[in-house]
Amino acid sequence: MARPRRIVLVRHGESEGNADDTVYEREPDHALRLTEAGLRQAEATGKRLRAMFGNERVSVYVSPYRRTHETFRAFGLDPDQVRIREEPRLREQDWGNWQDRDDVKLQKAYRDAYGHFFYRFAQGESGADVYDRVGAFLESLYRSFEAPDHPPNVLLVTHGLTMRLFCMRWFHWSVADFESLSNPGNAETRTLLLGADGRYSLDRPFQRWRAPEPYGITG
Repeated sequence: MARPRRIVLVRHGESEGNADDTVYEREPDHALRLTEAGLRQAEATGKRLRAMFGNERVSVYVSPYRRTHETFRAFGLDPDQVRIREEPRLREQDWGNWQDRDDVKLQKAYRDAYGHFFYRFAQGESGADVYDRVGAFLESLYRSFEAPDHPPNVLLVTHGLTMRLFCMRWFHWSVADFESLSNPGNAETRTLLLGADGRYSLDRPFQRWRAPEPYGITG
């Protein structure tokens, strides 16, 4: 099995929705674009990624949202070194269609009280739902490693919650651990590095906004 040396997770750059949440009343979430600031963030991240990958090949999976595709294009990676696939299972958490701003604010307050992992948005998804589809994607990713010519690098261009849930699934974090972590910033990366012992480690932790509050002993 040709396991990659690096699995790089990237959150999209700042989107129109990050800058102004009223846009959700006029545009579907998947169609939102990067702002000028978001484009600059993605370009800066792209510079670091190009230095990291050098002349090595990269297998890329991109969420089907416009802002993730725009983020990837801004990276400026060598197309001859990249194999790219659109991956719907890496999409943002579904919050329902044509969101009502006041209703979303109310539901976010409910989610904060109920828990980000278990709370399901009306006509949308819970964090647990996203966890399940990320797990299904991981099974496909593992199978791709069986190819003897698999690239030494994997790049996932996705969303903040999805990044945390990917790491939760990969490293077998508890729900309490997940609930204690904050999303990365726009265009921030987290990299899983393959060690000499055959295990992956995270290059830097997610910021923790509170101590985990587990119901029992896990790990």
